[in-house]
Amino acid sequence: MRILTILTCCLGERRRHLKTASKTLLSRKMYPTTLTQLARANPFSAPLFSLRQVEEPQQSTTEHGHSNRRFAAAAVLEGDSCEFGSQKYFLLCGFGGILSCDSDVSCEFGSMKYYALCGFGGILSCGLTHTAVVPLDLVKCRIQVNPDKYKTIFNGFSVTLREDGVRGLGKGWAPTFIGYSMQGLCKFGFYEVFKILYSDLLGEENTYLWRTSLYLASSASAEFFADVALAPMEACKVRIQTQAGYANTLRECAPKMYAEEGLWAFYKGVVPLWMRQIPYTMMKFACFERTVEALYKYVVPKPRSDCSKPEQLVVTFVAGYIAGVFCAVVSHPADSVVSVLNKEKGSTAGQVLKRLGPRGVWKGLVARIIMIGTLTALQWFIYDSVKVYFRLPRPPPPEMPESLKKKLGLAE
Repeated sequence: MRILTILTCCLGERRRHLKTASKTLLSRKMYPTTLTQLARANPFSAPLFSLRQVEEPQQSTTEHGHSNRRFAAAAVLEGDSCEFGSQKYFLLCGFGGILSCDSDVSCEFGSMKYYALCGFGGILSCGLTHTAVVPLDLVKCRIQVNPDKYKTIFNGFSVTLREDGVRGLGKGWAPTFIGYSMQGLCKFGFYEVFKILYSDLLGEENTYLWRTSLYLASSASAEFFADVALAPMEACKVRIQTQAGYANTLRECAPKMYAEEGLWAFYKGVVPLWMRQIPYTMMKFACFERTVEALYKYVVPKPRSDCSKPEQLVVTFVAGYIAGVFCAVVSHPADSVVSVLNKEKGSTAGQVLKRLGPRGVWKGLVARIIMIGTLTALQWFIYDSVKVYFRLPRPPPPEMPESLKKKLGLAE
């Protein structure tokens, strides 16, 4: 009985082998070997697969009506430079995408990307330049708050070096970098926003006729928000630089100020900061824009479109320095008030202004002209360089619209 059972099992197993073999032969007849290999390498039908060249038996052209070919998951046909899906394939596809895009500009004028990159340019232009001139700013602030001790620029540097050493000239660099980076983000970013917004409200003809007013209004609107971002760090900077022994770092100064006077300590100087920075920024942008326009019209011997990028950046630097000199003169009285106000506790802007008098508010003007002139020129140079690097739209100086020329009888 046991022997019979064993024989029955063996016969059943043999039948299963025969069925499997017949199915295999049938599949080979129905599906070519190359298609079977492609199905095995299909990523949609198998979770694990490998890409490799598969050697296939040659097939006759008379039998199938076409020439012999070899297939794999990433086949290379005659004349192809690389495999489909290889690293070289993806690299060249990406390069083709770059070439297919507009080579002149990277984004649309007035788009979110445009505003974001303008804000980034503002961070670099303001944060880096203000941090670079911290030693000069420190001496300028000390001349303003203690003119009896720090009489001139050179005297201020010598006294500071004698008392604090070389490291003392770097006091306040951290709040300067953080504060003016935030200010630059809002100043340049919002300036572009408001300029386009107000221009759309005015229309093309009025934008040209009232362009100086447009620059003034746009820059004033942007600076209002920029000073709110700057005020806390500006208060810490002045306290570190002008009040000996109070604190040497931002980490020491900010908690101490908050513990003594609360949140108001960081914003009590925002109104005089508006008094200083809004006129400064209005002059900075309006004077720069009109100076660039005048340079291309009367000084540069060829149109802006014919100038190379380095030549345009030189014009930007020169116009920025000229604007910076005017900025320093316009904003200096308010700057003196801010410096004294942030040093003293419990004082108001009116009290400080009355105590300084007409002559006192102009102390340190020479240092401020040197600092602000250089600073403004570098800021515009860096900002314009960022625009060039990222291929942002850079509209040329404004020209009178054709419709306005016809109205005024100036059209040919």
